[in-house]
Amino acid sequence: MLRITLAQLNPTLGDIEGNAQRMLAAARQAAAQGADLVAFAQMALTGYYPADLLGERGFMDRVDAALALLRRESAALPGLHWVLGTPTRAQGAAAGALHDSLLVLRGGELLLACDRQALPAAGDFDERRHLVPGSGDGTRVLQLGHARVGLLIGAEGWGPGAALDAVAQAAPDLVLHIDASSSYLGRRAQRHAALAQAAQRCAAPLLSVAQVGGHDALVYDGGSLAALPGAGVVFEARRFQEDAPTLVLDDAGQLRGAQGQPLGAVPADGLPAMEFYRRQIVLGLQDYARRCGFSRVLVGSSGGLDSALTLALAAEALGAANVVGITMPSRFSSAGSVDDSQALARNLGITLLSHPIADLVAACARQFETSFGQPLAGLALENVQARIRGTTLMEYSNAFGHLLLNTGNKSEVAVGYCTLYGDTNGGLGLLGDLYKTEAFELARHLNAQAGRELVPQAVIDKAPSAELAPGQRDDDSLPPYPVLDEVLKYLVEGPLLPRAQYEAARAFVQQQEDSPEGRALVQRVRELMARSEYKRHQAPPSLRLRPRPFGAGGWQMPVAARHG
Repeated sequence: MLRITLAQLNPTLGDIEGNAQRMLAAARQAAAQGADLVAFAQMALTGYYPADLLGERGFMDRVDAALALLRRESAALPGLHWVLGTPTRAQGAAAGALHDSLLVLRGGELLLACDRQALPAAGDFDERRHLVPGSGDGTRVLQLGHARVGLLIGAEGWGPGAALDAVAQAAPDLVLHIDASSSYLGRRAQRHAALAQAAQRCAAPLLSVAQVGGHDALVYDGGSLAALPGAGVVFEARRFQEDAPTLVLDDAGQLRGAQGQPLGAVPADGLPAMEFYRRQIVLGLQDYARRCGFSRVLVGSSGGLDSALTLALAAEALGAANVVGITMPSRFSSAGSVDDSQALARNLGITLLSHPIADLVAACARQFETSFGQPLAGLALENVQARIRGTTLMEYSNAFGHLLLNTGNKSEVAVGYCTLYGDTNGGLGLLGDLYKTEAFELARHLNAQAGRELVPQAVIDKAPSAELAPGQRDDDSLPPYPVLDEVLKYLVEGPLLPRAQYEAARAFVQQQEDSPEGRALVQRVRELMARSEYKRHQAPPSLRLRPRPFGAGGWQMPVAARHG
């Protein structure tokens, strides 16, 4: 019988020494609970993915020192095998080239090492910048008592390839997969399907240990799992938090729970989409703020949906006492906008400050006319209001040390319905990968989960408006959001969407293109997207929620280009 602990940890990128200590603590706990093997995620020692940290002077020296420490410490736990992921120096390759490796330690010795062979050409990171694929030489099987344990790293477990074939041909009793795949809508289903197929291919139970935590715009949701041939996924660890479940491979080769109980099917649906978004955003903000040294955040509170939703999510993530909203009314602001901001602040228990901007806008307008000989009007006057607000928020951030959160949603970012250096300001966006219709739905979900109004119903019900001109409404400049969002889903994400969403978006766009008016609408959206590409290149990072985000690992379009 083998007891295997899956140490699903939340490492910090580049904190090699801290990560090593977390791994050591998890190994000691696993040993105390009678585990024969403790497994850590892909590149657990450095966090996945370190990117150009890998090329920094002394980085790999620190990795080597931490590995030496873990190796020494493993001698104090002689009955425990450690399986861990780390970058290692590639022998015989170009100077500085590295492998993504899996190491097995026991009793102070390095028992086995293998290097990832599959380096995908596409993905969240340009891994080929630093990594070279392994040669495939050497064993992929660890003999653990009477059991043969096949070993896979990252993408090797996600589809056909030489490493998966080699493990399958070795006829293992168990397959152990160390992974670190980022999370977004539909990703869990992909992971479950791929790893169930890998278990089927190897004709053996498969255990996969994952990473959890937020790293810049990406969130890793954990969900370490067990899959059986023919049965699919039969166990899933906690999502969006650290976990260290132990599973048992009994003497008959059956995979069981820690107490020997049989494992059952895991629900295929997982979390509802809105609950998934909530947890992804909350964890992403918590880790981004903590790792960047912020304990408090700041949001410009317009009285509209996006700022209200951002404030509600921030209060959940960091606590109401650490969240500040600032309302900045101009002469075009409705009384309801200020009242709604005050009601929101009361509901959430956050601090709300007021900084009127009417006098500042008037002073800018006077000076503009004095300097340039014509009145400040139209779009220039609208945008100066947004930029004064953005400047005010950055002043507060600089003076008091709060992280400014951006409130833009994916619909607005896609078509450029935002003011550069105004409402595009911020260190992190919470809603930048969330369509406007989804923002409304998420606000309703938060209220339902709380059993009371967090986001005031008046905010949810009001017509969206930037309030930069008299009577201004978003749908004066844009198609209605239910229309716009279906077109954007089709144009931005297309076949990457979950199947049901893709079919719905494709059918909607095809219906639009059956009429001259609809074709013109779709073409207008295309043109708005192309014209606003330069804004997206200057936008702050936003937490990834969907299959194709704007920015790294997703949408990548040139600015100076001709779009058909």
